[in-house]
Amino acid sequence: MPGPSFRVRLTFSDGADVDVTAVVSHGRVTIEDLHAQPPLSPDDFAALVDWIERPLADDAPRAVEPGRRARPAWPRGHAGRRIVAEAYRTAQGQGRDPVLAVMGATGHGRRKALRLIAGARDAGLLTPRHHRR
Repeated sequence: MPGPSFRVRLTFSDGADVDVTAVVSHGRVTIEDLHAQPPLSPDDFAALVDWIERPLADDAPRAVEPGRRARPAWPRGHAGRRIVAEAYRTAQGQGRDPVLAVMGATGHGRRKALRLIAGARDAGLLTPRHHRR
């Protein structure tokens, strides 16, 4: 069973962009999809794992067991929403993807993380996505 997949976007000072979808399983990183503009040189391609190692280490789930992901115990109610909001705002402040940060903090997939973020917004812990008129 494949592990969780992550999307990593790298933007370099020279304007180059690299989008990678990677799967982390059994301590190994497998690149599922790669888009680079301009195209990567062979040396840059060889260095790709070093480039994405840090973002994956920052956002990877807390524990991975063979066959299934172990999730940390998750508090319900306001305490859980507060943790989601904190992870979201911290990632935003660091220029990281806040949804991936919530996924890493909770151990849940993207859909569940989005529902948790919506719950934190509804509780007033995060700013609304759109200003109401």
